[in-house]
Amino acid sequence: MKSAKQIATALLVGMFTFSAVGCSMVEKRPEAINSKVVATIYGNQTITRGEIDKLAKGTVEQLKSQYGDSYEKNEEAVAALKKQKEQILTSLIDQKIFLKKAKDQKITLTKDEIKTNVDDVYAQYQQEFKTESEFKSQLSQYGYTVAEFKDQLKNRAISNKLIQQVVKDVKVSDDEAKKYYDSHKNSYTQSPNTVHLAHILVKTEKEAKAVKARIDKGEDFATVAKQVSTDGSKEKGGDLGDIQENDSNYDKTFMAAALKLNDNQVSAPVHTQFGWHVIKCIKKTEYPVKDFNSVKDDIKQTVLSTKQKSVYQKTLKKWESQANIDKNEKNLM
Repeated sequence: MKSAKQIATALLVGMFTFSAVGCSMVEKRPEAINSKVVATIYGNQTITRGEIDKLAKGTVEQLKSQYGDSYEKNEEAVAALKKQKEQILTSLIDQKIFLKKAKDQKITLTKDEIKTNVDDVYAQYQQEFKTESEFKSQLSQYGYTVAEFKDQLKNRAISNKLIQQVVKDVKVSDDEAKKYYDSHKNSYTQSPNTVHLAHILVKTEKEAKAVKARIDKGEDFATVAKQVSTDGSKEKGGDLGDIQENDSNYDKTFMAAALKLNDNQVSAPVHTQFGWHVIKCIKKTEYPVKDFNSVKDDIKQTVLSTKQKSVYQKTLKKWESQANIDKNEKNLM
């Protein structure tokens, strides 16, 4: 058995042996990794790797459950983690900017606002779990203590109060609402307009053109769909049933092409993220448009939200340009 002196000597020899690459060896220690600066804001506020890793704990656990403990060897898993860390970094940067601006403008929370936005919200989250202990365990998985989570709720409330200050002067006129109504009448029908569609999905444009040629020559759409389509609807001859015109569950490019078709018309090949489609419009069902005055208030709220979002984004972009943000994203991973 080696003596304590022999072990200590071996460790010292090891240190001198790796002296040429000593910096990289030190960096692999957890405390060294955690202290790596990923971004600096305003020249003196930093965001470290440790802060980001702490908030990415939930994502890491999800990746482990999906890819196993060796998820770091999977390119898809690493890419997903990197993307999540980038989003966390952006959130932390924006939070620091918001809190500084709020402090500059002397924006704080009243006791009632703290109760509503911190205590009550915390209680609502906790009610989703069987016990407080289970909730705290979940918080821990996502990198929070109870105090830290409440701080985040408080920071979010302060940020929201700041945003309200930024957008408080945004208004919507009746003329703006009418202009929006005139260009979005299909969104204000007495019942949602629908279109009955069928499609054939294939991998390549060449295959899609061959499908279209067969149909143009008179072959039955449903029969061709059953023979060549790669979509799950093939057994029904590609029939997708009635779809609401504004259904966001369908690819935008797909729906844009489908809505241009008349009853019983078949499209040219359409390319989406899923492959190449040949689409058939079986029947459109359209309903009368509601009177403008009956939907004016709803439209004003829709347009107001859009305008407020635009003002907010422009203001945030301006603040970011003033924040002297210096990112070192190689330290993310």
